[in-house]
Amino acid sequence: MDPGLDSSERVVDVERLVTGGAALAHEPTGRVVMIPGALPGERVRVRLVDERPRMSTAAVERVLEPSPVRVAPPCVELANGCGGCDLQHAAPPAQPGLKADIVRDALGRAVRGGRFDEIAVTAGEALPPWRYRTTVRCAVDGDRLAFHERRSDALLAVGDCPVAHELVAEVIRDGRFPGAEEVTVRAGARTGERLAVVSPSVGGGDEAGPAVVPEGVRVVGVDELRAGRRAWFHEEVAGHRFRISAQSFFQSGPEGAEALVAAVRRALGPIDPATRLVDLYGGVGLFAAVLGTDRPVLVERSASSVADARVNLEGTGATVVRSSVERWRPSRADVVVADPARAGLGRDGVSAVAATGAARVALVSCDVASLVRDVGLLADAGYRATGIEVVDMFPNTHHVEAVTALERS
Repeated sequence: MDPGLDSSERVVDVERLVTGGAALAHEPTGRVVMIPGALPGERVRVRLVDERPRMSTAAVERVLEPSPVRVAPPCVELANGCGGCDLQHAAPPAQPGLKADIVRDALGRAVRGGRFDEIAVTAGEALPPWRYRTTVRCAVDGDRLAFHERRSDALLAVGDCPVAHELVAEVIRDGRFPGAEEVTVRAGARTGERLAVVSPSVGGGDEAGPAVVPEGVRVVGVDELRAGRRAWFHEEVAGHRFRISAQSFFQSGPEGAEALVAAVRRALGPIDPATRLVDLYGGVGLFAAVLGTDRPVLVERSASSVADARVNLEGTGATVVRSSVERWRPSRADVVVADPARAGLGRDGVSAVAATGAARVALVSCDVASLVRDVGLLADAGYRATGIEVVDMFPNTHHVEAVTALERS
């Protein structure tokens, strides 16, 4: 142990970031140490907070040799203990490359007989790092919106959230929600429309009083939605207007959605109106609407998203199927876009993709582990990955979104 260090302190050289955003280093004994808040190439003094035989977790005490991309995190709430935006210590222009390295590391450690060795991983362009998120889910502390403290169940009421779009941030700053447990604030950045979805109900009872929100914000309770009330807002992406219901999924913001569509276009290669497109896990119809094919087929299990997709794809000749992908009876396709949730495709989803006979597939993944697994399963089903593009949908966080281009072998 180095002189001047106590028994729980170490000086280590950081090697790389890994899935989940922590940095990986090795203790002098050779044991792996995971260090949130460190960056590749840094030498740091850390304090061990969780020791196990093969791996320990440590907190940064001092950065002895900083990375050239290290910056001072600008958000005051992060300094107050907020658990969000855990990559603010890296300069925004460097973040897509760091995330691409995480994907390369995961592929490199996957044991697939060398089949992943030649997959090129590229970093997409850096997107606006501040005021981009148009959906933010918050807890409620007293009557103020709050986030969880770092690695804790404790709540921190915040004065602002700098990654939230200004239309959302105003609600975070000025909204009051007595009696609520959770509030999801949603906005159309290009339409100005706003929703506040309150759980379990608006007002939380007579004694709590009603919610107070800025002018123009529509407030709806989860109990009302379950009883059949409909509420939505609109967003514009790539010249298309989308209806998005209160409980329907949509991307982080319009700029992120456009970057994701552009990456999917690159993954699929040339398509024209006659191309038979199947859009799996199609949500409210983003890809089916924007990619420009006639009569696309969209498969989605969420009732609210299906209702939105039918509105958003009206006049395109689209077939909108309400079903899980696993239960769907596959139809023939030339190209497939698959945008599953964090759990990924899995074996059943891969079987559905393969059953379409598509020559080209764009797989959108929001989890590195499921990406690596799904690329392997698709390889087993006869698809070869030709490239992976990282799209930085959530700047200042460790979240990785990637589009994999695959073609039938």
